[in-house]
Amino acid sequence: MARLSKFDLDNAPPGAKPIFEAVFKKRGNIPNMFRTMAHRPEILTTMDAHFKAVMAPTTLSVRLKELLVLRVSEINGCDY
Repeated sequence: MARLSKFDLDNAPPGAKPIFEAVFKKRGNIPNMFRTMAHRPEILTTMDAHFKAVMAPTTLSVRLKELLVLRVSEINGCDY
């Protein structure tokens, strides 16, 4: 059972709503880590900036980056 609730686009705090809308527009969903982090919109903002930097175009494909995220989560026993 989760210790923190997950916000939806409808009930997101004011500081998280613009980020939710942008993520939803780009991905078609809002990942659970964003929905949980919305409890602290100021931290969500920095996390969003970090993810944009990590997923920015580089020599690695977005697909490979996503596979790396999944593998690291698996190695650490985390649900992604």
